[in-house]
Amino acid sequence: MLSTIKKYPRSPDKNYIFSVLIPTWNNLECLQLCVESIRRYSAFPHQIIVHVNEGKDGTIAWLETQADIDYTWSTENIGICYGLNIARTLSRADYLCYLNDDMIVLPEWDTPLCTEIERIGHHAFILSGTAIEPRDTGNPCVIVQDYGDGPENFDREKLLREFRALEKPDWTGSTWPPIVLHRDLWDLVGGLSIEFSPGMYSDPDLSMKLWQSGVRYFKGLGQSRVYHFGSKSTKRKRMNRGREIFLLKWGISSNTFTSKYLRRGTPFSGPLETPEISAAARFKNTFKRVLSALGQGV
Repeated sequence: MLSTIKKYPRSPDKNYIFSVLIPTWNNLECLQLCVESIRRYSAFPHQIIVHVNEGKDGTIAWLETQADIDYTWSTENIGICYGLNIARTLSRADYLCYLNDDMIVLPEWDTPLCTEIERIGHHAFILSGTAIEPRDTGNPCVIVQDYGDGPENFDREKLLREFRALEKPDWTGSTWPPIVLHRDLWDLVGGLSIEFSPGMYSDPDLSMKLWQSGVRYFKGLGQSRVYHFGSKSTKRKRMNRGREIFLLKWGISSNTFTSKYLRRGTPFSGPLETPEISAAARFKNTFKRVLSALGQGV
């Protein structure tokens, strides 16, 4: 695999606040909208680093014309776990921000994040922005409002007129991108775990690794907004059995972790505490783990 990966550090040397890591897979039109929005709507200077999987759609040719973007390139699709880990090696900012290529940041998206980082005063945290999505998938962390599900029907003007009026308080349980954390914390837990390649369930696994390292500050900021078309790449790829991998690795299900430990999507009330897990819930997790180990699924 290493022989297929190349790195292109090209951006000017600046005092960047975030290194924004964006994995992409033959999704040029979405990537261009994403990058344009970072340039246009950020209040602070950020380093943009793209990892290109394959890039058979003209992505590489376009990036070669963008002197302010650093990028890594694998000629085969190595997924987001390997992709983000290699992109991190080009980062120069103290804080890493993971952003999907089908996300469009909205005006001053980074201001609440930077304000929160300054207010916290330490590095033991993970923060999320809040996504606006066109479809209700049951995710309690997002705002559901349809402004298009792709570049072809994206209603930018209406979104920019209305997004500030959409209500969403700060919430707890940061796992979903866009996420922001200190690069030392990312390195401490080893970034994204490659056993989840190409990527499904690597997000809650990262949060679990942070939890195990002592992090208890998992906050989503209601006023840091992005628009998310929704899984424009994952729909094209057969996914890994991430739910089972998580269960076998940690001994509890991802759902138990996100609902009981992280209390994902509930109003933010401060650092989390270790929850009391009922005997019935522990038995259920053990039963699922045994079934998974026997190849019966969960």
